Amino acid sequence: MTQTVTLVDYGAGNVRSVVNAVKYLGYEVKMASTADQILSAEKLIFPGVGAFGSAMDRLQSLGFIEPLQEYIKSGKPFFGVCLGMQTLFDESEESPGIKGLGVIPGKITRFAVDAAKFSVPHMGWNGVRCWKTPELFNCDTRYYFVHSYVADAGNVPGDWILTTTDYGGQQIVSSVQKGNVMAAQFHPEKSGGEGLNLLKRFLCNANIPNTTSTWGTTTQPPTSLGKRVIACLDVRSNDNGDIVVTKGDQYKVREEDSNEVRNLGKPVDLAERYYLEGADEITFLNITSFRHSPLKDQPMLEVLRQASERIFVPLCVGGGIRDTVDPDGTPHPALEVAGEYFRSGADKVSLGSDAVYSAIEHRKDPKSTSGSAITTISKVYGRQAVVVSCDPKRVYGDSETHKTFEALKPGPNGETQCWYQCTAKGGRETADLSALELAQAVEEMGAGEILLNCIDHDGSNNGFETALISNVKTNVTIPVIASSGAGCPDHFVEVFNKSNPDAALAAGIFHREEVTIKQVKDTLTEANIPVRSYSKA
Repeated sequence: MTQTVTLVDYGAGNVRSVVNAVKYLGYEVKMASTADQILSAEKLIFPGVGAFGSAMDRLQSLGFIEPLQEYIKSGKPFFGVCLGMQTLFDESEESPGIKGLGVIPGKITRFAVDAAKFSVPHMGWNGVRCWKTPELFNCDTRYYFVHSYVADAGNVPGDWILTTTDYGGQQIVSSVQKGNVMAAQFHPEKSGGEGLNLLKRFLCNANIPNTTSTWGTTTQPPTSLGKRVIACLDVRSNDNGDIVVTKGDQYKVREEDSNEVRNLGKPVDLAERYYLEGADEITFLNITSFRHSPLKDQPMLEVLRQASERIFVPLCVGGGIRDTVDPDGTPHPALEVAGEYFRSGADKVSLGSDAVYSAIEHRKDPKSTSGSAITTISKVYGRQAVVVSCDPKRVYGDSETHKTFEALKPGPNGETQCWYQCTAKGGRETADLSALELAQAVEEMGAGEILLNCIDHDGSNNGFETALISNVKTNVTIPVIASSGAGCPDHFVEVFNKSNPDAALAAGIFHREEVTIKQVKDTLTEANIPVRSYSKA
């Protein structure tokens, strides 16, 4: 008989990922949408995504706070994920004046790291130090973290500390456990094979093994955050209406001889292949030209649904996430569009052209963008859920209005300086805005990550535009993803050593099987650049 696991359904972001992970492990899932369903659960998982205050307000409005507290006191198995761990504490600096569940004494605080050296959100694959007998944990692997607020290890009762993790010199609690109550700051459902194994061990045990914590009595080497290798799939409909993966050279995706859309495979099959090869994230960029709202783009939503059933690392999707109006006059705010993507399996959404227009307005008047897509989505789903994709191109020569930088190579007239001009609509429009200006503006608006695609390097296989990446990385505090130009594994080593991005992304070389993700990671490891190794559940 198949066992049933109950998940708290309070309208969080990508709950589908947890549901799919539990189902993948052979369990049935029951969504608890009432207080009675919470109290009657035999095993309860509380997935959390977004902001502390929004989550607690939602739990309060649904009448879930007291049932959750009562369930936890009952001694039945409980597993909290990410924000689901933070809500166990008394309160959080993220949302002053709003009380948590009060299960663990203490306060959640913002990361206390040097923002000039360590990006916040803390995003990516980091290790854990185990302080209790690790029946549930593999302590020699990395798990996927994405958060800006933490339980500082020095402020948490030692008997609750199961594992800690290091970032920027700060030691944070990465998981807690006492009795049958367990919770993790990281996302096991997005931590590949080892994350699934952790969930499996929790689900298989009638009770959580309970041992005495050695926190504070012994020492262990610090953990480190690994660099991420991301596989990107440009997805669109071809002339026959099929959803295909394509790739362009400087954004041109049609074959020169036949004028047909270049077809490099089926999106879900390719994405699963990259996951199994060890990709740390998968990004789908929907480059279809929308005639209607993306909410009506059922094939792309189905791609996400299917991918999230087979892929257990973070999924990002971009394309059409903006305020739209259907031909019949029905409005759809960007928040609604993003919400549908999250419910279909996305963990992050990527905004492009809309972010350019919003950044221009924000630089004129920051108050004018309080209702922007970036701000509204990050407020509800958290900063970590919003990626801004920037498509700049080089402009050589001095500029009176934009900061210039030393060019990687001289311009056509021997110019040694350049700036990077933002484009929109797939490079068809230019804006009076530099990539650095955009990055700083969207960070202020609530974006959690910047994806830099240099048009000049797109499809070149000559390496990443390291000057662009360095210039942005050193002037923002949020994570930066390097994109465009990768042609061999050494290009990844070069960009991480020269520009220090948090992640590097490639597409064509993976699609055409010129380079595998394993080859990239092996080369990075040989260069002493930390990365996650792949493990199967």
